[in-house]
Amino acid sequence: MDSLFDEAEERAAAEAAPLAVRMRPRTLDEVIGQRHLTAEGTPFRKLIDNDAPMSLLLWGPPGTGKTTLAYVVSQVTSRRFTELSAVTAGVKDVRAAVEAARRELGMSGRQTVLFIDEVHRFSKTQQDALLPAVENRWVSFIGATTENPSFSVVSPLLSRSLLLTLKPLGDDDIGQLIDRALGDDRGLAGRVALEPEAREHLTRLAGGDGRRALTYLEAAALGTTAIDAATLERAVDRAAVRYDRDGDQHYDVISAFIKSIRGSDADAALHYLARMIEAGEDPRFIARRLIVHASEDIGMADPTALATAVAAAHAVEFVGLPEARINLAQAVIHLSLAPKSNAVVKAIGAAQADVRAGLIGAVPAHLRDAHYAGAARLGHGDGYVYPHDLPEGIVAQRYAPDVVTGRTYYEPTSHGMESRFSERSRLIRGILRAEPAGGPGEVAAGEGDGK
Repeated sequence: MDSLFDEAEERAAAEAAPLAVRMRPRTLDEVIGQRHLTAEGTPFRKLIDNDAPMSLLLWGPPGTGKTTLAYVVSQVTSRRFTELSAVTAGVKDVRAAVEAARRELGMSGRQTVLFIDEVHRFSKTQQDALLPAVENRWVSFIGATTENPSFSVVSPLLSRSLLLTLKPLGDDDIGQLIDRALGDDRGLAGRVALEPEAREHLTRLAGGDGRRALTYLEAAALGTTAIDAATLERAVDRAAVRYDRDGDQHYDVISAFIKSIRGSDADAALHYLARMIEAGEDPRFIARRLIVHASEDIGMADPTALATAVAAAHAVEFVGLPEARINLAQAVIHLSLAPKSNAVVKAIGAAQADVRAGLIGAVPAHLRDAHYAGAARLGHGDGYVYPHDLPEGIVAQRYAPDVVTGRTYYEPTSHGMESRFSERSRLIRGILRAEPAGGPGEVAAGEGDGK
């Protein structure tokens, strides 16, 4: 009688669990995405198939399956599953979990998967407390982190663990996850229909996060048998952004985004940034466009703009959404308010036009490599003047081939910091294009030294 009651209680608890928990895979073949980790022949798969002792660090964005993989490991290998959160657990909790695992191992021979979520939040002391258990294989340790373990996990624990990097789920992965939840008996069991427009919106809202997709689906399914876009919008309090990442909206919005930055309208640029983020646009694509814009439309008017754009791109890779939206917004504001100049893109365009037109002359002999045997006999480096040997650091000597001597590609503007470069560029060209004081046969110190 008690066993029947216990089974009924377990069934009730399972049915009350969140959809994301109910749909958690039970085998590696049920895991959606992360095929680079779960495919046959991969190191992770070999550990599981051979029921080998293990210590793993799972690094990836939220909702990519870190907890799922840890749970599947315990299921497939029939190991106890003990979960701790580094947000709430302390050294005492870690030691208690390890001691329980040691007792279980000693009495029954059954191993324990000790899964620690957000392991990067553990202090050095807390992480060090794990080392004896990992070293002696009292537990199969699996730590999950959204931060780079190289910076957030102590070296002894990192060196004893296999680091596995998880990737955001693609749209096809999210779609497969949604379809499975709609039809599976553990999920909605075919009781709810999801209209195509709502499915597309749900996929965008997920942003590569499987847990988020299932959470939103569960909220939208309450009290209905059919989910349309309006129902989904009300459930998640997020308007459906009409945006096709492979269609006109993609190109129209990114075009308006760049033109708003070029036009120095930070507010409009932020609107289009928000629109792309909410629609699920790849943040790496946005970051790449900012890097191009920093040189194409700002250039030397504010040389720090490129550094800001590159830093934002690194932040996207390092932090990921949603936090990286702040880094992108900072870059957008910087680039929008920066003085503008297209002198850089015009300069390389003019230089390339000459090259394509066939204006490719021989490299002047005094600039050629003079370090190899026989170079001096060919006159390579003969007459070269080493600029550092002169007080002003600039010497009147020819650098360009004869065919393009005197041609000007870079035309600085008077905008922002480029105004400083404008004057310096004029002075340097005045020196470089002047005749050497002693004529072509007389040069300053450093002549022919091959530097």
